[in-house]
Amino acid sequence: MSYTINRTIAEASFDAVDQRARKALADKGFGVLTEIDVAATMKKKLGADMLPYRILGACNPDMAYQAISMEPRVGAMLPCNVILRQVGDHVEVSAVDPVASMQAIDNDALKQVAEEVRDLLADAIAAI
Repeated sequence: MSYTINRTIAEASFDAVDQRARKALADKGFGVLTEIDVAATMKKKLGADMLPYRILGACNPDMAYQAISMEPRVGAMLPCNVILRQVGDHVEVSAVDPVASMQAIDNDALKQVAEEVRDLLADAIAAI
């Protein structure tokens, strides 16, 4: 089982894909709670150069509330990370597959919520 939902975007700048990703996520009810500029962090901490790489911590409040209500410690696995990374002349967008990440939790109701979240994330990634 793949642990990410992926899409490659050609002929668009990294920043343009970032804006499109945020809009697509918002259209599916997700907000971006956290943002990590991995390339800038690696440069600052290690002096290492790398192509643009950003992690967006996306959260759909309705779905998160359902999940936390069913399994209070599931917050350790939230938010849903979405990465944007420059790969040559294109940008790859990958979102965590919540079904794959929730396999360690034995809770069938939670797995149903994870499937709903996966569908919303897949729709968002397809819309970028």
